[in-house]
Amino acid sequence: MGTLSYALELFPKVIKYKLSMWGVIKPPVPDNFTFSVTNMCQSRCKTCDIWQLYKKKPKLKEKELKLWEIERIFKSMGHVYFFNLSGGEPFLRNDLPEIVDLACKYLTPRVIHTPTNAIASDLVLKQTRKILEIMKKNNCDAVFTIKPSFDGIGKKHDEIRGVKGNFKKLMRTYNGLKKLQKEYPNLDVSLGTVISRFNFDQIKEIVEYGKNLKPDSYINEIAEERSELFTKGKPITPDSEQYNKAIKFFSEEIRKDMKKKKSLVRIMQAFRLVYYELAVRTMREKRQVIPCYGGIASVHLNAYGDVWPCCILGYEKSMGNLRDYGYDFMKVWRSKQADGVRKYIKQKNCYCPLANISYTNMLCNPRYMLKVIRNILF
Repeated sequence: MGTLSYALELFPKVIKYKLSMWGVIKPPVPDNFTFSVTNMCQSRCKTCDIWQLYKKKPKLKEKELKLWEIERIFKSMGHVYFFNLSGGEPFLRNDLPEIVDLACKYLTPRVIHTPTNAIASDLVLKQTRKILEIMKKNNCDAVFTIKPSFDGIGKKHDEIRGVKGNFKKLMRTYNGLKKLQKEYPNLDVSLGTVISRFNFDQIKEIVEYGKNLKPDSYINEIAEERSELFTKGKPITPDSEQYNKAIKFFSEEIRKDMKKKKSLVRIMQAFRLVYYELAVRTMREKRQVIPCYGGIASVHLNAYGDVWPCCILGYEKSMGNLRDYGYDFMKVWRSKQADGVRKYIKQKNCYCPLANISYTNMLCNPRYMLKVIRNILF
């Protein structure tokens, strides 16, 4: 999709989001939709404790949304632009391709994205092929982006991720995905690094290694204290100066080859360059630098049907559970409980450098969008 058509599709929705923020109209369907399909995970990351959930409460897995429930939810939502599959490890959900099938039919997204810890190489490659075939069958012209996690080189990656041999499995998965890409041009194979207190001082080496692998895009996120990941109070986040120093390498590498990238990738890279600046400011100033549209333009659905404005607030600020509302998304989305959460965010009671929601916030902010456009053009 070209830059112009992208802008033309999203601009009217940005107006609606702003009117909703001001209380003029009811919140429309959000364009940025993240669905944590499972909390199962084989990783034992230093930056995430989600893997402990089923260890402590094994019966909780049985409460994950079933496929028929997911269909009713998607059907009640309609079109979204970004559909992000999350976890846990998304590929441990056996019916992940069927979930994508339902997304193609009811959500008609332009971009479908999923991260992976890349441990179960054969499973990831098998499921990815099946997903791409389903998209082809549905005439879904969305880009399918998959982002293996890459937090260090060799044993350092294994140490941070808590699984011996993880790095070798990561390389096997990544190389398999690049081969698969030759058959499916709508497959985008990326890399993602979580910058934490455990690797911020090695980012230059990590970036150089990652660039040599020639991913379609290479992004980073900062390790955060998230309700969803059960990391509240855990000392995993680097300070603003450590993070600022680390992301300079990412920004420099993005600018070097930005013009060579495909249109959609170039757009996303332009957003990332501005996001890095915004994230540092947010960490330094400890406030919402620009208004947050969490719970208006973006939404997070967890594995049990809870609707969240974002994964940071997560369990602490649920907007309601879809099972209690007959799987009707708009009933939850426009409930009094949801309005209370939006009021909490609008009053700037929270702030964070969460990447996913920051992109949406920038889209709704003219000053920051001018910076993005400048990066695209120049």
